[in-house]
Amino acid sequence: MNSFDIIGPVMVGPSSSHTAGAVKIGNIARKLLGAPVKKADIFFHGSFLATGKGHGTDRALIAGLLGFPVDDSRIPDSFHYAREAGMEYVMSGIDLGDVHPNTVRLHLWGDEGRNMKVTAASVGGGAIKVTEIDGLPANFSGDYPTLIVNNLDQPGHVTEITSMLSHKSINIATMQLYRSSKGGTAVIVLECDQEVPENAIRWLSHLEGILKVTYLGLEEKA
Repeated sequence: MNSFDIIGPVMVGPSSSHTAGAVKIGNIARKLLGAPVKKADIFFHGSFLATGKGHGTDRALIAGLLGFPVDDSRIPDSFHYAREAGMEYVMSGIDLGDVHPNTVRLHLWGDEGRNMKVTAASVGGGAIKVTEIDGLPANFSGDYPTLIVNNLDQPGHVTEITSMLSHKSINIATMQLYRSSKGGTAVIVLECDQEVPENAIRWLSHLEGILKVTYLGLEEKA
């Protein structure tokens, strides 16, 4: 345990889970999309739905989708800045079943036809977990450079990906594998200790059997 675990993040309040966590979810979802958010369908679950408005969760999430950090003084006025940016959004409630009460599901659209579905939870102290991407399970925090590879469930893909990372001198911190069914679609989630270069991501995306490659870097693209 460190001091951050005890006192939480430097943030605009009132709540680390309902406000700072929501900003972080928005930020990570925006980075996963890989483009400014033009349109967002936002579905709040559980406590996010029941008490989120009073805690500013709605404004915090929009602030994150705009790329604001958790300590940005503009967070309370994020709806205004969204209008200025031309971001369209619709908010509603949803029952996602037996998941963390501070969960939100996002369907995002960006430039060049990019779109993505992300489900994430704010788990306390400003920390978050991404639990689903485009309908397949996931489990990562966004605290590491993270590579998400959607692929056909065929032999060889794990070896191709790990060999490429080894060639680039990138160490794997964690690796998770999920699949819809045997021989169906699968997702490989790799949290890395170093950033993954763009040319490596492009190489992966052109491999046979790779359906989609998504990358969460720690630094915002210019």
